[in-house]
Amino acid sequence: MFFRQAVRSFLAGVLLVSPAVCASAGHVGADCTLKGKALYGRVQVVDVFPDFRVQVVNAFPDLRVQRVDVFPDRCGRWQFVDTFPDFRIRFVDTFPDLRIQYVDVFPGH
Repeated sequence: MFFRQAVRSFLAGVLLVSPAVCASAGHVGADCTLKGKALYGRVQVVDVFPDFRVQVVNAFPDLRVQRVDVFPDRCGRWQFVDTFPDFRIRFVDTFPDLRIQYVDVFPGH
């Protein structure tokens, strides 16, 4: 009887904690933000002090990104710049904050 109750308590705790852990694992919000920063605009690639660690993938991205030269004003539209960025990224191979896939059309979720 005690064992069954302990298992139920454990499973209830796991089910309550799991959504919080998944939400902080780098999933893009419905408003196209991650960690409170919008995922569109002017982007600078840096080696130190990035806002996000980004991994480029071919399948199952968190965000589809379209490179643009002007008007990076919608979700997933990034204009790469050297100065005055909206946010900074660093490309990594492991443990990313965000997985992206480059696309020519339909950027976003």
